[in-house]
Amino acid sequence: MIDMEQTDVTILAIETSCDETAAAVVRNGREVLSNIISSQIDLHTLYGGVVPEIASRKHIEKINQVVLEALQAADKKLQDMDAIAVTYGPGLVGALLVGVSAAKAISFASGIPLVGVHHIEGHISANYIENRDLEPPFVCLVVSGGHSHLVVVKDYGEYEILGRTRDDAAGEAFDKVARAIGLGYPGGPKIDKVSKEGNPLAIQFPRAKVADAVYDFSFSGLKSAVLNYLNSCEMKGIEVCQADVAASFQKAVVDVLVEHSIQAVQECGMKKFAIAGGVASNSSLRGALEEACRERGIAFYHPSPILCTDNAAMIGAAGYYEYIKGVRSGYDLNAVPNLKLGER
Repeated sequence: MIDMEQTDVTILAIETSCDETAAAVVRNGREVLSNIISSQIDLHTLYGGVVPEIASRKHIEKINQVVLEALQAADKKLQDMDAIAVTYGPGLVGALLVGVSAAKAISFASGIPLVGVHHIEGHISANYIENRDLEPPFVCLVVSGGHSHLVVVKDYGEYEILGRTRDDAAGEAFDKVARAIGLGYPGGPKIDKVSKEGNPLAIQFPRAKVADAVYDFSFSGLKSAVLNYLNSCEMKGIEVCQADVAASFQKAVVDVLVEHSIQAVQECGMKKFAIAGGVASNSSLRGALEEACRERGIAFYHPSPILCTDNAAMIGAAGYYEYIKGVRSGYDLNAVPNLKLGER
């Protein structure tokens, strides 16, 4: 374990992996002095999803402004920083390049050390910010628009992947189904809201299992089942209840995520479980996991919704633990869009 008794470490963190331009100032990995997020969600809603080229251009427009705002909000100067942490993968390559380039330029001009951070590691580390008592080891479910991972967090920066999605990530399935039933983008929050008015038992959608990997996920078949149901109703002239479809789909996703997670925690002999990523803010998933953990005496941790979505505070948290382990990145640091968890 890492010795926490040491001089304060203050980190300027930058995150531009998708469509949020974010910067934050984080002290000692758990104290957020500022967390500035410039979202492009309204812009991409016009296109029904994130357009990579547009996202990259908007990052270029916003990055300097967001970094300055983060420093001002924290009442800090650049020279007060001990390190610059930045997401370098996975994500959209053009978007990542903006953040990486900005971080390298700031590091080079100031002489402040540079630390590259894995995006998924950032999501996991978001749990440390509001849960001061949480320390490894624990099991974490990471569910977002691009990722579905079930991970054993053995130590800070040390992970074992138990399962991952074989096709669509959970958040991706939410977006596609939301579009199909006329809710639009972003799908996760809209399905979560509409589902409260529907019957989750109205339609029996499938719960996929991967035969040779019990912890892996597959949501492509579920997405197809929803589309087939909608097409069948259209051909038969049956009116579709949007809320029932949303609620039934959401329950199918939640059931699988909860089943896999609890099985993993128990079989690993853990007593601590955390969730992370954009889908971790889903109220139905949170409620089901909280109940399942309570029934089994498992401590349940989760970040606030603002820390579930892409943000720089989580990158600052992850960057802190990398920094105090002695990790430093060179000016050859590059964007790695398909970076695997645990790789550097």
